[in-house]
Amino acid sequence: MSGLDDILGGGLTPDRLYLVEGTPGTGKTTLGLGFLLAGAKVGETGLYITLAETEVELRAVAKTHGWSLDPISLFEMVPAEGLAEDQEQTLLHPSEVELGETLRGIMAKVDEVHPTRVVIDSLSELRLLAQSPIRYRRQILALKHFFTTRACTVLVLDDKSTSGSDVQLHSIAHGVISLEQILSGFGAQRRRVHIVKMRGVRFRGGYHDFEIERGGLRVYPRLVAADHGTEYADDFVSTGSVEFDALLGGGLVPGTATLLTGPAGVGKTTASVQSMVAALERGDHAVYFLFDERLPTLMRRSAALGMDLQPYVDSGQLLLRAIDPAELSPGEFAGAVRQAVEDHDAKVVVIDSLNAYLQSMPNEQFLILQMHELLTYLGQLGVVSLLILGLHGVMGDIRSDIDLSYLADTVLQLRYFEAYGEVRQAISVIKTRTAKHERTIREFRIADSGVAFGAPLRDFQGVLTGVPTFSGESKTLLASDAGTGAGHAG
Repeated sequence: MSGLDDILGGGLTPDRLYLVEGTPGTGKTTLGLGFLLAGAKVGETGLYITLAETEVELRAVAKTHGWSLDPISLFEMVPAEGLAEDQEQTLLHPSEVELGETLRGIMAKVDEVHPTRVVIDSLSELRLLAQSPIRYRRQILALKHFFTTRACTVLVLDDKSTSGSDVQLHSIAHGVISLEQILSGFGAQRRRVHIVKMRGVRFRGGYHDFEIERGGLRVYPRLVAADHGTEYADDFVSTGSVEFDALLGGGLVPGTATLLTGPAGVGKTTASVQSMVAALERGDHAVYFLFDERLPTLMRRSAALGMDLQPYVDSGQLLLRAIDPAELSPGEFAGAVRQAVEDHDAKVVVIDSLNAYLQSMPNEQFLILQMHELLTYLGQLGVVSLLILGLHGVMGDIRSDIDLSYLADTVLQLRYFEAYGEVRQAISVIKTRTAKHERTIREFRIADSGVAFGAPLRDFQGVLTGVPTFSGESKTLLASDAGTGAGHAG
């Protein structure tokens, strides 16, 4: 589990006892089995001691992951013959005898197998047998001391069946790994892990998303931008349009994030695809994360505008990923971005759109923090980031779910406006931190070959309000598709 090793700064310190806690269904058993099988791959002996599940159930779990448990030893501490009447303790309190027998059985099996790695599942059974916190703590300390003399790395699993946190157990264990499962109002459950303590290890704190997949746990370490960075050229790169480049003050700059805002259908996706295709034609790799529309729709629409993406997808130069925000955790998305940049060498990342991504976050504050870290990470690796943010409304009072403009290095504002009885589109650069951009408002149109730009709308006042007033004589609007003569190329 490379993701968990990453969080732990390389892995677990050998010959120590660790606590893995979590409610049922969080993946403790899968983690324990994966831990033993990872040891078996490097020649280490593994022992799984189960106090609750049967060997048949464990092998069924392993089968769902495509694992064989033959390389490790399974020891079932709840034999069926233990239910017979002659096995019941009558003279003494059953728990007093059964606890001692259970611990002696564990120790005897360890001395028999001589394992390097041990998993005990679960402590809740020992806690019930102990009856009192004092006896429970004393027995766990004795168990810990026993394992230190046997050179074993031990994971003890706890299903947190008791109310509250077992602070006593936390103090005894060398490290504590907590697994959580939370339900949102809609969509799949979210799982996350955090390291409560780990003595002598500089671990990465906070919550980290993870999923239970076929083959074990897949952990997505929380992205820390400060851990990444590289040297890169920061010369302007073209958007594929001379007019668009001029509007931006020279083009797009590697290591910057460009936010395209506007109402639905105004052309944000088309402008982004055109800029991405220009990068693909230069030979760069790119990745497009699609939240809003279906992938076939994007492919057909782009091809109809003279931007066929299929050849780039077939060659592996372009990665297209349709994302369902109801099924994807923020950590998994950040992991997908990292994989595209670090493994696929993507130089352009498009996120379409942030509105859908917002729905996958618990609240607005977390979205801003997540996006800030993600954009900083992409910036330090010299990636051109294109972010699309849809706005509510068509003309006049237009608003967004969240203001992310201050996170972006460049902000493009796309708007509808009415002129001569037609709905037209205008584009302007609100800010850019990397160049001296045009202060003008240009008309643009989605044409057969992508986005066509017109001359600055100097003869119109109030374009951004949606209903401008004409204050000149020259006709600077792009030619009308309807052929009415209302507009002429400037």
